[in-house]
Amino acid sequence: MVCLYVVLSGGETPECKVEHLMGKLRRLQQGKKALEEGIEKMMSVKDILQNELTTLQTEAYKLEGILKEKEELCRKLQFQCEDVDRYLKQNKKIEEQLDKYRCEIQELTLKHRKQRMKFENQLFQLIEQHKNLHSLYTPERLPEEIASAENTKSQLLLAEQMKLAQLHRLNEELVEMEKQISE
Repeated sequence: MVCLYVVLSGGETPECKVEHLMGKLRRLQQGKKALEEGIEKMMSVKDILQNELTTLQTEAYKLEGILKEKEELCRKLQFQCEDVDRYLKQNKKIEEQLDKYRCEIQELTLKHRKQRMKFENQLFQLIEQHKNLHSLYTPERLPEEIASAENTKSQLLLAEQMKLAQLHRLNEELVEMEKQISE
């Protein structure tokens, strides 16, 4: 307080000057200490942030590697999906052809069965007629009627053989198509 009075009066004593400089020095030392503490804190924060940055960069590098692996796996899976899709379409076409051939075979089998039944019926009628021929016709006409019946029989047997060959051919095609599917 004395120094304030002296400063106001216009002159300073050396004691006041020393005291004033000492106060200023204390304030500067306190400021320096505060700055040093701030610098230490900033360096500590800088080290922590640098460690975090290094950790994050390492993690980013690992994640980039994982991303590349996942992208490659995704491409492989897309190719596999395309292959599976192509195989499924091909399999569907083959199944449709097999169904078509099965239907044709069933139709031919049914047609063959009907023809066989018709043949058996005609044969039965022919046998019945043959039994009655002796009583209806004279023995002189018998050889002519027998030749006609044998001609009809041979025509029916020939038609049956043709249908059996056609049925056999279709069955072989079906077996071939089933082999293609199983491959």
